[in-house]
Amino acid sequence: MPPPDTKATPAQAGNAKKLVTFPGVPEGTVRRPRDPRIDAFRGLALVMIFVNHVPGNPYEALTIRNFTFSDAAETFFIMSGIAAGLAYAGRFLPEARARTGLWHGVAPMWGRSWTLYLSHLFLTAWAMAIYAAASGMFGMPELLAQINLRPVFATTEEALFGVAAMTHQLGYVNILPAYTVLLFAGPVLVLLGLWRLGALLALSGLLWFAAGLWRLNLPNFPNEGGWFFNPLSWQLLFVVGLAIGLRLRDGQRLVPRSKPLFALAAGFCLLVLVWKHVPAVAEVLNHQMSRLADLGAPFHLVSHDKTYVAVPRLLNVLALAYVLSCLPMVTAASAHRWAAPLRLLGRQGLIVFCTGTLLSLVLQVIIAGAGEPRWMAWILPPVGVAIMLGIAWLAMPRKPIAPRQGSAQAQGGVVARPAGARAS
Repeated sequence: MPPPDTKATPAQAGNAKKLVTFPGVPEGTVRRPRDPRIDAFRGLALVMIFVNHVPGNPYEALTIRNFTFSDAAETFFIMSGIAAGLAYAGRFLPEARARTGLWHGVAPMWGRSWTLYLSHLFLTAWAMAIYAAASGMFGMPELLAQINLRPVFATTEEALFGVAAMTHQLGYVNILPAYTVLLFAGPVLVLLGLWRLGALLALSGLLWFAAGLWRLNLPNFPNEGGWFFNPLSWQLLFVVGLAIGLRLRDGQRLVPRSKPLFALAAGFCLLVLVWKHVPAVAEVLNHQMSRLADLGAPFHLVSHDKTYVAVPRLLNVLALAYVLSCLPMVTAASAHRWAAPLRLLGRQGLIVFCTGTLLSLVLQVIIAGAGEPRWMAWILPPVGVAIMLGIAWLAMPRKPIAPRQGSAQAQGGVVARPAGARAS
């Protein structure tokens, strides 16, 4: 750093910025490099969510749900938890709270939760508009009964209240409410994790088990039932990711590398793959699960239910996450220049998700209105991914352009402002 009585050069200023650390990290400590796996896998999850939301396209066969019991949504929640642990936990460390207060940590998490809520309302409003416009354009009134739109047009007053309260959720636009609720509860989760990480994981597991056992869920209105992405169950995936993020901040793993554990996790992933694609194996194993259900086993232990994150789905995504985290080749592949598009998508996760959701809804009605031509299913999804990449690139923060050497501003002179220009 330069002496106090001199001005920093641009190079010195840039070096100083590199020393900006998470709150609570000692001054002068260089911030830990960004783990490329986080952005790459979150970007990959966003692409798979988009592809799976465009029905009938051939690229669906390449997404994770064809190889595991879980799908991209479980991956998205785990990666979001990891990102939350890395981004917000430093503000809740004792020294950070002593210096800036607790609100300095709570405010960003609640602010992000509010942003997610507004994004959900934005997507819901556009989903209504897209399907309503397509219904009139293509002469297909049946579109107004799809993706849970019927109450919006049949009992509008009640449905609009439900939309604002997040109790009436449309299909393909129903993942952000759960994430909104979890980030709102985030400060408590982070504080408990920093105090006793084991207690946080145990309480989260108990809540997941109780939600499945007694069918606990947040209510829908005006429809009956509960949320498709039940926050009381899906919080377990978010909390596991949060715990991973908290440990990553300290340069540690949540679950240590172990050859027996790696073999067990990899073996279970292989079993699931066979289970899904070999009918004879699936018949035997599903029959055994049915017998356990008849004997009184809780349904979320012996089913593939998504709302309550049933055990086969839960174990599968956790086993897959552990296997991938232990392979050095995965880290190398995530950092490779060919993975740069995925990392870009992952870094701009929210705007990419919103873009992909709206594009998938538009493509759904276009394909339906055109009679589901096969060529559209081949062409439109790659075009949609390209648009998502373009939006992510436009959303990237840009560094301000430094004034050229010799300009009046660089030499400390006065630059004339055009008439009517406002001083910044």
